[in-house]
Amino acid sequence: MKTTKKIIALGFFIVVAIACGTKKNTFVSRNYQALTTKYNVLFNGQEALLSGVEEINANYKDDWFQRLPIEPIEFEEKRADISSFGLGAGFDSNENDSKKTLTTFDKAEEKSVKAIQKHGMNIDGLERNRQIDDAYLLLGKSRYYQQRFIPAIEAFNYVIANYPNANLIADTKIWRAKSEIKVDNEEIAIETLRLLLIVRDTLEANLPDETKENGYTALAMAYLKSDSIQKAKESLLLATRTLKDKDQAARNLFILGQMYAEENKKDSAITMFTKLINFNNAPYKYKIHAEIEVAKNSVNDSMSVETLSRLQKLIKNRDNRPYLDALYYQTGVLNENQDSIQLAISNYNNSLRAANGGEKQRTFTHEKLGNIYFKNSKYQYASAHYDSVLQISRDSLDLRIRRIRRKQKSLISLIKFENLVQKNDSILKLVGLSKEDQKAYFENYISKLKKADEDDAQLRLNQMAFGNNNTSLASADKGKWYFYNTQSTSIGATEFKKIWGNRKLEDNWRWAEKAKNKPQENEVTKVNQKNERYDLELYISKIPAEKTIIDSLFFDRNQALFELGLIYKEQFNNLKLAKERLEKVASLQPNEELILPINWHLYQITTKLGNVEKASVYKNLILTKFPDTKFAQILLNLNAEIKAEVAENEVEKQYKELYYLFKDSKYEKLIPKIDAILPSISNSEFLPKFELLKAYAVGKSKDKESYKKALEFVAVNYGSFEEGKKAKEIVNQLDKKSLD
Repeated sequence: MKTTKKIIALGFFIVVAIACGTKKNTFVSRNYQALTTKYNVLFNGQEALLSGVEEINANYKDDWFQRLPIEPIEFEEKRADISSFGLGAGFDSNENDSKKTLTTFDKAEEKSVKAIQKHGMNIDGLERNRQIDDAYLLLGKSRYYQQRFIPAIEAFNYVIANYPNANLIADTKIWRAKSEIKVDNEEIAIETLRLLLIVRDTLEANLPDETKENGYTALAMAYLKSDSIQKAKESLLLATRTLKDKDQAARNLFILGQMYAEENKKDSAITMFTKLINFNNAPYKYKIHAEIEVAKNSVNDSMSVETLSRLQKLIKNRDNRPYLDALYYQTGVLNENQDSIQLAISNYNNSLRAANGGEKQRTFTHEKLGNIYFKNSKYQYASAHYDSVLQISRDSLDLRIRRIRRKQKSLISLIKFENLVQKNDSILKLVGLSKEDQKAYFENYISKLKKADEDDAQLRLNQMAFGNNNTSLASADKGKWYFYNTQSTSIGATEFKKIWGNRKLEDNWRWAEKAKNKPQENEVTKVNQKNERYDLELYISKIPAEKTIIDSLFFDRNQALFELGLIYKEQFNNLKLAKERLEKVASLQPNEELILPINWHLYQITTKLGNVEKASVYKNLILTKFPDTKFAQILLNLNAEIKAEVAENEVEKQYKELYYLFKDSKYEKLIPKIDAILPSISNSEFLPKFELLKAYAVGKSKDKESYKKALEFVAVNYGSFEEGKKAKEIVNQLDKKSLD
């Protein structure tokens, strides 16, 4: 009896298995395979795909200083897999592939392939399992996220060709269009999406709102790829009508606001960002950055005041701590625009101190602080902040970073010369004092050193007694004065002996000979170092007395002042500081070779500042003392007709032509051509190059004296340029040869 029951049960299962197989087109088999495909294989595959997409979104870092990409994925360039066709990768596996660790998208692809291979019911040329088109769609999506766009297109095409009436046919066409965009077939993508979104939606049937959003988003991607910004903007506007997909809808609104801001349509930009702020389901990161963008695009003072108040409320909200760097930065920008410079500096510093601040945000904050200090002629502070930008930034090719690097290079030279002037001035001031005044100066200095050392020693003893390293002792005798605490005083005494050795309580106890027991070698070194700090005779002995050294200090100081004048005048356009430095060096009896360039530059500066009387003094000095120089010739022909300025690219072209004349040794022809073009390029960056080329031509065709005068003109007039430095180097070489 039991055997009979087993046979009947086995037979029943065999019949059911045959009835539910993939070879028979029956009601039972179709529904069984569809249910198994949907709730077993495809469910796991779709979960794996969703997990992978969430991981991409979590790891993707948006650059809020640039227009966001519509799709927040970083695809590697030129990585489209074109090695497999047909059902392609995923259907054929080998032993090595099976050993590889599968990603979430690999798992999704594996499940979609399994659904197609094991549950497909292709009978008489028709697929009877209604879930197979979903499996192909999942297969295509998995390949898309793996950057295998050609195989992805194959999977989407299979659905479109074989399942034209599938429920997800519109989504499949959208995904195929996205894949076409990635392989630079944006024209095909645009045509496909327009047929789907406009023709079908108008003539055949209305598409679901979410499908329309995805379609218009993909269409905007295609238009951006083809540089059709206005059409991309129109597509994004259509994509943001319903806001079904909260993540993509928020992103689209933000990008629309950025596009309007780029076109300087601030009202429209604010409208988009405000719509995003009021979009309740939007991810918070978009809403908080939309608040910042509203502040950036404030159109008037009253709106700026209102926006500033709103930003300050956001800063006080503890939920916004991850965004404090950006919030403080934008608050600083608004304060700076309202000329509240100290408040701006305070907010910029708060931005730098904010925890988890982004690197790029910090570069912009340091740049803002550098610009403020640079504008106020605090060049050392400016240089420190520009240096921070260069240390933080990793994008050496960025135009902004390259501009800052050039400015920082000039600042480094300026600071070097300023420090040299300050140092030499201090030494020369000491040299000029009498012996009694020198002694009094250093006695006062040593007295301040002793006081500072005593304060420092007391501070260290207090830290030893009550610091973090003595918490157990402090807690044991809590509330007692330091000298009532035997353990604390013992530690203090040990520390004192380690530094000073055993000493009596008497005057001048710091002197080395006061030590009862000779300290160890390292202790002797410390004591000697202390003594040298208080050695009056040592300080006085270091004041230079030799005439050659003092003359060298004078020469270096004067040369540095002259270089500073040129840097302030020509590179920073700070005529006030340039005038101060040049007037100072002029009053210090500089070397003869500096007198002409100093007066020439002071003439140019005072002329620009409108001080005609002072300018005439410098002009007359040049005409009187240096009548044979080119500077005198220029001053005598100030009213010569100046030709119209030539375009910079045309200037570069002309320079190349003249340079070839020089290479061909056509010096007599070259010089008049340069003279003819010079008046028309007075503001060109190529002007020093033309002058140096002319000087070279003079050297090749005329006498040594004429060559030297031409070089001196370049060296004086363009001293801060490479051409001026090169000319000065050649002049020095010529002078050395003359002495030899």
